[in-house]
Amino acid sequence: MITFTCKSFADLTVYELYDLLKLRQQVFAVEQNCVYLDVDGRDPYGLHCLGKNEEQELVAYTRLLPMDVPYPGYVSIGRVVTAATARGGGLGRQLMRYSLAQIEAHFGQQPIKIGAQTYLLDFYKSLGFKPFDAPYLDDGIEHIKMILLPTPYNQ
Repeated sequence: MITFTCKSFADLTVYELYDLLKLRQQVFAVEQNCVYLDVDGRDPYGLHCLGKNEEQELVAYTRLLPMDVPYPGYVSIGRVVTAATARGGGLGRQLMRYSLAQIEAHFGQQPIKIGAQTYLLDFYKSLGFKPFDAPYLDDGIEHIKMILLPTPYNQ
């Protein structure tokens, strides 16, 4: 069983911050063999959704950014990550549904923009996101901008 919490940057413990940075590096830098600056200066502005297993290990994470950070006119979900040991059982979908609910709870019904890795296009489409632009390379990995507009049916 996974327990989700959502915290502001200031409310994260140093251990939670360490764990989320470690998970992001494990997946985005090591697994995906991508060298980039993960600590981009936006973490202090965001909300951090943490998914911990029964052993209190961080196995899922997203960062929710408010309106206009980084996309003018949109809130954003980014740094979507699940630990390799926790994949394949629907955790990504749970994480995204929780994240969408947290966006509505904290920011209201707002348009959401993401930069999704293109291999996850169908996953994000299944959550209601629509491709917004042509694919592009970000640190050597193909991405695509996607948007989700607020409607009463995005529940």
